[in-house]
Amino acid sequence: MITVEGLSKSYGRFVAVDDVTFNCRPGTVTGFLGPNGAGKSTTMRIISGLTPQDRGSATVDGQRYVDIPNPGTKVGVLLDASAQHAGRTGREVLTLGAMTMGLPRRRVDEMLELVSLTPPEAKRRIRDYSLGMRQRLGIAHALLGDPQILILDEPANGLDPAGIHWMRGLLREYANRGGTVMLSSHLLHEVEVIADELIVIGNGRIVAQDTKANLLKTAGTFAKGLEPESLARALSQAGIHATPSGDGGVRTESTPEAVGRAAAVAGVVLLELRAADGAGLEEMFLQLTSDTQRDVATPEESLV
Repeated sequence: MITVEGLSKSYGRFVAVDDVTFNCRPGTVTGFLGPNGAGKSTTMRIISGLTPQDRGSATVDGQRYVDIPNPGTKVGVLLDASAQHAGRTGREVLTLGAMTMGLPRRRVDEMLELVSLTPPEAKRRIRDYSLGMRQRLGIAHALLGDPQILILDEPANGLDPAGIHWMRGLLREYANRGGTVMLSSHLLHEVEVIADELIVIGNGRIVAQDTKANLLKTAGTFAKGLEPESLARALSQAGIHATPSGDGGVRTESTPEAVGRAAAVAGVVLLELRAADGAGLEEMFLQLTSDTQRDVATPEESLV
């Protein structure tokens, strides 16, 4: 269990995290989403004991990360796959980790096999690794101590489609065994596929959190016209409020019949008309964060 309560962090006048509260439960994969600079990395660094908060608390299984004896056996963390000693081999990185945690050396071989790093690859210097290989090594290191909690920031970055599919299965199996996974990623489709619960942060504040099913549930109608402006005008004239949705479409709270009638009266050609039985994660994300998009890094995020 990851428990965050009233968490706040500022850098001078810049508020990176503002009164954030949420839980990540055992047996679930929790997607932690937000635009660049929203406070994701700062929050994850605070949970992992790398950045001190100004107010509030962040605990894993009821303890601060820094108070956990041998924390690698309780919490596996991957915040930056490139933050590894470039001059060491993959095997050396895992061996040092095993020695630090007091683990048997066989655990290194088990992890290398788990993440599909071959013996020749394990002997190569990390400076010669691709980003995907560094991600696999980082995941191996996070899992080395057989922890019950995983905190992963962009773990799929650099992985090819086969690697992403592998990681998806790995994390799903981990959660199904009772593990807690906190996953941050810009690959929204992958989060939509694997996550059980979603937390969306914008400008340092939580803007939505619930199960994936509840957050993606919606009512109303989706429509797309041959001439989008004409469709929008027809709906407005019929007293139907519509908002942009998807590639040139609109979403309304009205029924498909009402939307179809309004389009027919105005002579608007419809390319698509259907009940909006569920919004995609990308659409929901853009709607929730439309006024919080920020393409600059926080002071803390610029360090990682």
